[in-house]
Amino acid sequence: MYTNPRKTTTIRRLGRVDITALKAAIMAISEDEWNHENANKPNRFEALDATRHFPYRFVRNFRDWRDHYGCPQWEKWKPLLEPVLAAATADYGYARGEYPRVMLARMPIGGVVQPHRDANPAARWPHKIHIPIQTNDKVFFYVDGVEYQMEEGEAVELNNIGVHSVENRGNCDRIHLIFEYFDPDQPPPDWV
Repeated sequence: MYTNPRKTTTIRRLGRVDITALKAAIMAISEDEWNHENANKPNRFEALDATRHFPYRFVRNFRDWRDHYGCPQWEKWKPLLEPVLAAATADYGYARGEYPRVMLARMPIGGVVQPHRDANPAARWPHKIHIPIQTNDKVFFYVDGVEYQMEEGEAVELNNIGVHSVENRGNCDRIHLIFEYFDPDQPPPDWV
């Protein structure tokens, strides 16, 4: 499967970012808001199991990452999200980087994300980045069978084309900010 040659083949630790203000706002989201946003989410994949999502940006179709839009919550959350996104992606050096998908993913205690690959064409090109907002030492992320752990506030790119999965064996929900990032100046592949 052809992918962006700039993507990591395992994980790439991008460093810590300041999530203080963002985390405070996320932890104040009510259960009703989580349920409403999750019920209306555009990403419904079986592998995600009981993980709930709070989408901010998304692709219009699963073929082209360049065609994306702001979800209803984007404008409200943009002042908190944009500084975190920019800090996490600064090392890439893209002059005009774009974020086609941005969302929160909340995995319950005992939750799992089944082993899968993000195989739709719109997921094959952008970098896939996670920032744990709330986690614990019993959350395990696997990429191609290798176990990884991430700390709160640590930005990590992962190989979403490799087989990946997650288990939350801890005593609190795991909440990650998950987003994609790409360079619009990089020539698109011929399969688009």
